Amino acid sequence: MKKFDSINVVPFIDIMLVLLAIVLTTSTFIAKGIIPVNLPKAQTKNIKNIKSIDISIKENGDIYFEKEKVSKNILAQKMLNIPKTKPISLRCDKNAKIKLFVSVMEILNNLNFNNVAIVTKE
Repeated sequence: MKKFDSINVVPFIDIMLVLLAIVLTTSTFIAKGIIPVNLPKAQTKNIKNIKSIDISIKENGDIYFEKEKVSKNILAQKMLNIPKTKPISLRCDKNAKIKLFVSVMEILNNLNFNNVAIVTKE
């Protein structure tokens, strides 16, 4: 029978490095508190400090409603429960397909949401 005089810590170190990588990548998302979207530039200033509903469209076509990934159909269902006067902030990645942006705007327009702000960076 073989006697163990020491513990092999290499697998433990491998697991800890993977966990460290996961923590570092998620902490950057948590620190920002928003869905990371590469915004286009515009000359006008953004209105800040107004609590609004956040809708984000990522470059890969994912749609987020208040940090929750949704489809176009679910977005329309969620918007039915929101007052029409509530401000909406639409954040769209500059490399996202315009077709998806138009689809989201069409959903908002069909539900009579008029207070929509398109968020850009200065």
